[in-house]
Amino acid sequence: MIALSQSGGPWVALVILYLVTWLMTELITNNAAAAISFPVGLALALQYQVDPMPYVMTVAFAASASFLSPFGYQTNLMVFTAGNYVPRDYLKAGLPLTLVYGLGVIFLVPLIFPW
Repeated sequence: MIALSQSGGPWVALVILYLVTWLMTELITNNAAAAISFPVGLALALQYQVDPMPYVMTVAFAASASFLSPFGYQTNLMVFTAGNYVPRDYLKAGLPLTLVYGLGVIFLVPLIFPW
């Protein structure tokens, strides 16, 4: 991740951290995604010599962004079974929410928690 964001600086690193954590939380539990991404976020902050709080908060928000699949979060799975949904239903409802939420996190976290 550091190599990918080397030319872009701390903001590009934050975006990459969000995307990687978000992809993990769609496939595994949010707790596991946060546990894996948290040390990476701290390492990125140390690499760029900036405050780690934006990276920590980005990990927290990205690990909670499981809107596209029923498998990333336990309540999604409970509703999936009880409501007789198909995975395509999660994509239809979750894609717009994922885009708005992700853009909000990426642009607002550095404003609320400055470097």
